Amino acid sequence: MNTVVVYDITDDKRRNRLRKFLKELGIRSQKSVFECRLDTREVAEIRHYCAENLDLVEDSVRIYRVCRLCMGKAVVLGKGITFSQLDWVIV
Repeated sequence: MNTVVVYDITDDKRRNRLRKFLKELGIRSQKSVFECRLDTREVAEIRHYCAENLDLVEDSVRIYRVCRLCMGKAVVLGKGITFSQLDWVIV
């Protein structure tokens, strides 16, 4: 399912490690935003990673599952890719 992962991590080291982890799962569309196609297992992996590696008192991660119909209504202004482009970017 289309998934948007948004984060606000206070520590550079933790933020860089999360970015590298998420880079394996999707496309970084903005500095703290990844757009991914994830199944339930992969969402669970992100949740587990965050619980084990982040300071959830200081840091914040939000995972939004977005249906195809809703993504079709998304407006992208300026540079960047859309979910439809994920199909040919992620191999």
